[in-house]
Amino acid sequence: MLIDTHAHLNFKIFKEDADEVVLRSLENSTWMINVGSQYLSSKKAVEISGKHQKGVYASVGLHPIHARDGFDYQTYVQLARSPKTVAVGEIGLDYKKEYVFFRKKQKEIFLEQLKLAKDLNLPVIFHCRMAHDDLTEILKKQKMAGNENLKGVVHCFTGNRKQAEKYLAMGFYLGFNGIIFKINLDDIIKKTPLESILIETDCPYLNPPQIKGRNEPVHVKIVAERIAEIKNLSFDKIAEITTENAKKLFKI
Repeated sequence: MLIDTHAHLNFKIFKEDADEVVLRSLENSTWMINVGSQYLSSKKAVEISGKHQKGVYASVGLHPIHARDGFDYQTYVQLARSPKTVAVGEIGLDYKKEYVFFRKKQKEIFLEQLKLAKDLNLPVIFHCRMAHDDLTEILKKQKMAGNENLKGVVHCFTGNRKQAEKYLAMGFYLGFNGIIFKINLDDIIKKTPLESILIETDCPYLNPPQIKGRNEPVHVKIVAERIAEIKNLSFDKIAEITTENAKKLFKI
């Protein structure tokens, strides 16, 4: 069994066949968490999760690139209270050139959503691009200011070893996907305890080179196989421990 901890079957590209993709994943012993990036995609993630008794879950949140839209706490809290909502996310910071000019607003919205996670005792799925120093500083301050129970995963981790160590020291997981075939993260993966690793696809994006076209949750197996090679462990071991990690973090 595997758990894709970051999928987007709630996005428009899956509009015509999301149900088929979900069933194909479940038939291949692959569970998933569909992750929201705005209100409508978060709502869709909750709706998809509600169609299945187990194996399909949701995360709700406002992605930092949409921070200018503003964040309405009450709107999201209703989605977050769904019994199949297991996290707040993806939320965080994105300092890519076209978004960096409103990074102050990103930080404000991020803090509001961290409050949502704290109020509902939910873990967080963090998005971070070119902003690891600011993100780790915010999380450190949160821990020191009474939010010591804050838990979560740094989705699609592409930072350096020092940044990885900071997240791990605070008890966060690192999420890896098909980008590990494009960026050399072998040393970080080798040195990250398996108990701190989650696997994901970020589908429909970041497909491994073996997959042409749209990525899907079933392809998380390829990520697990690559991590097994890097860590010189069996595929079964990677599957077992990353599944345990996901169940523990997201309480599923």
